[in-house]
Amino acid sequence: MWTQQILGTELIYLVECFILYSFIGWVVESLYMSFCNRKWTNRGFIFGPFCPIYGFGGVLGYIIMHPLGGHLLGLYFIGAALATTFEYLVGILMRKVLHQVWWDYNDKPFNYKGIICLESTIAWGFYAIIIVKFLNQRMMSLVTRVPFRVGIRLCQIVILYYLADFVYHFLKARGHEIDIKARGRKIKDAYHNLRERWS
Repeated sequence: MWTQQILGTELIYLVECFILYSFIGWVVESLYMSFCNRKWTNRGFIFGPFCPIYGFGGVLGYIIMHPLGGHLLGLYFIGAALATTFEYLVGILMRKVLHQVWWDYNDKPFNYKGIICLESTIAWGFYAIIIVKFLNQRMMSLVTRVPFRVGIRLCQIVILYYLADFVYHFLKARGHEIDIKARGRKIKDAYHNLRERWS
């Protein structure tokens, strides 16, 4: 499974890049919002130091846009448009499923429903250039140095964490009381089952 190729890249490397993009997105988002708010602001995926929207955006963006690497202007505008569309769709989905969106652009000029805004759209275009022209090549160079078995374990743990965190907050948003210790035991069991299946 982990060695299956998607557009010429093994799945293990795409998942590792997803994790790194999620972490880098968290760092950039948290530092920016902390500067704006003049106090530390954690922009992570609920509890952890991850922003999965950056993980998906980074990996999918590179896969879709790397053929445009030689055309900076086209890369900028297509990257800005695709990322803004992706951000809008994720925001609408979150609003329907979780009844909340984990960002708010209502105080930004030229925003739409507080989910997208012109400022972010402009930034997404620059991010697209950075990802395609500079960041992804260095990221792939980094993840290919990680021992294969270590990479698999890392991916399993982080994916399980994502799922557990999402399910916890999904149920909480739906008004369910959650026993953390019981959930912890189930997560541990799920991890061992996952490890046996993907080993």
